[in-house]
Amino acid sequence: MELSISRDTFRLAEAFTISRGSRTEAKVLTVRVAADGIEGRGECVPYARYDETLDSVAAQIEALPPDVDRAALQSLLPAGAARNAVDCALWELEAKQAGRRVWDLAELAAPGPLITAFTLSLDSPERMRAAAARHAARPLLKIKLGGEGDMARLEAVRAGAPDARIIVDANEGWTADIYAELAPHLVRLGVALVEQPLPAGEDAMLAEIARPLPVCADESCHDRATLAGLAGKYDMVNIKLDKTGGLTEALALRTEARAAGFGVMVGCMVGSSLAMAPAVLLGQGAEVVDLDGPLLLAEDREVPLVYDAAGVWPPDADLWG
Repeated sequence: MELSISRDTFRLAEAFTISRGSRTEAKVLTVRVAADGIEGRGECVPYARYDETLDSVAAQIEALPPDVDRAALQSLLPAGAARNAVDCALWELEAKQAGRRVWDLAELAAPGPLITAFTLSLDSPERMRAAAARHAARPLLKIKLGGEGDMARLEAVRAGAPDARIIVDANEGWTADIYAELAPHLVRLGVALVEQPLPAGEDAMLAEIARPLPVCADESCHDRATLAGLAGKYDMVNIKLDKTGGLTEALALRTEARAAGFGVMVGCMVGSSLAMAPAVLLGQGAEVVDLDGPLLLAEDREVPLVYDAAGVWPPDADLWG
C-alpha cells in the first residue's frame, strides 16, 4: 500500500472569527492510500488549539508503516487530525475494494440529508445582525461568541433572524459568572443549546451551577477516554472527526455517549467537502448537526457535497466513500 500527503488551501468566502482569532483560508492535509490501483482519500484540519500544525500532523502520518490498517492505526496514532485523515482514507479504500459504500461496510443504515447549522462568526452586534438577516431563512444558526458585548450580539442576531433556531458557541471564552449571568437571557432568546462556555479543564463549576438549557462539550470531549469526565457537567457532546481521530472512533464514541445518557451533536472544523463527507454518516440521528464547512468556502473539491433546502446530502461516490 502507498500512502501520500498533499497540502491544500481553500479560500473562505469571508473572514471567519471566533474568540481565539480570525482566518481567511482553510489549510488542510489530504491523505491518499492506494493499493492495486484503488485509492482512498481523507482530509484533516490541524488545529492549533490542540498543538497541531500542518508540519506536525504530516510528520505523524509519514511515520506510519506502509501496510497500516484501520485496526492497527487506532493504537499507532493518538486521537487527532493525523489519525482522522488516514482512518477516513482507509475506510474509503476498504469500501472500494469491497465494491460497497462505507455505510454498508460499517453496517449503518443508508444515510439521508441532514439539516445543518450555518455559523455566524464573531463580529460587532451590527454586523452580526446583518449577517443573521441575510441567513434568516436558514432553519438553524450557530453564533460564535466569547467576548465583551456578547449580550448585545445575541439580541442583535435574534432581531435579525426572529424565526431561526439558534445555538451558541462560546469557544471556552466565558467564566462561570459570565455564563450564569447570560444563561437566563439565552433561554429568553430561545437559544437551543450552548457549546463549551468554560475552558476545558476549568469546567468543574458546570456541575455546581444551574444549567437551564443544554450545555454541549466540545473542547472537553475528544474520544471515549474523555467521556467519563463529562458526567454531571454536560448534557451533550460535540463529536468531530478531527478530535476523535477518524470515523472508527467517532462511531464508537457516539454509541458510548448515547449509552451514558448524553445527547449527540456532530460538528466540524472549517474544511472542504472531503472532510465533511464521513461526518454526514456520523450525523445520522444526531440531535444537532453542524457540518457547514463547505458553505463558508469560496472554493471546494471538484465534486462537492450537495447542500439544499433539505440540508447536506450524503457524499457521491466520486467524492468519498
